[in-house]
Amino acid sequence: QVQLVESGGGSVQAGGSLRLSCAASGDIFFRHIMSWYRQTPGKQRELVASINAGGSTNYAAFAEGRFTISRKDPNKTAYLQMNNLNPNDSGVYTCNYWGQGHEVWGQGTQVTVSS
Repeated sequence: QVQLVESGGGSVQAGGSLRLSCAASGDIFFRHIMSWYRQTPGKQRELVASINAGGSTNYAAFAEGRFTISRKDPNKTAYLQMNNLNPNDSGVYTCNYWGQGHEVWGQGTQVTVSS
């Protein structure tokens, strides 16, 4: 079993920054991917960014240049640094773990960006 604990959401004004954290614990497979997804009002959940155990990253187009995903081992924590936020970035951000065919979702954290 893998557990995910998220933190770092909140409210910020446009142009501001937030950093989300996702701490994974339990039976973490060596080859795994940790990702951040988001669901904004009126849209389906979408991938924001992902990082694998080796540190390779992948970003959605809207995240490129503004968001940075990173990880800190051995405590298996993934971070999402979000800069230059705008109101369109408001939504629920959820951490995801995938490894050895197992997928786990975090509880989600609200991000609200005001204009």
